[in-house]
Amino acid sequence: MTLPIKKLHPEARIPVRSTGGSAGMDLCALLDEPLTLPAGGRAAVPTGIAIGLPSPETVGLVFARSGLAVKHGLALSNGVGVIDSDYTGEIRVGLVNLSDTAYTIQPGERIAQLVVMPVLLPAVEEVQTLEETERGAGGFGSTGRL
Repeated sequence: MTLPIKKLHPEARIPVRSTGGSAGMDLCALLDEPLTLPAGGRAAVPTGIAIGLPSPETVGLVFARSGLAVKHGLALSNGVGVIDSDYTGEIRVGLVNLSDTAYTIQPGERIAQLVVMPVLLPAVEEVQTLEETERGAGGFGSTGRL
């Protein structure tokens, strides 16, 4: 399988895996100058690339980079970004600074990671009952500690 990637700007960086065992490909910020996110601040950071997912049975998922999250409190503003198979526009990464100090994103900095995965597309059927399970409707904390 191949993933077609189009540079929308000559300075954009094609995503790569940092190691042979990496699941995600690093997405880099396409910025003309550093961008400072104040504590609690948010921004949609451009990457300057677009992708062509191979089929409707694939999805691109954008995840936070663990180092930025743990060390600096930088997370995705929507938790996980979902790139639908029919979206071919620029990938922008919504970031939020959850720390109590400002963080400056440098041009070209690795800001997130892209994982391409299979997705199931079941037909939806409304029913009156669901099959019984051992857990049933037990919600938060029903199987032990929260």
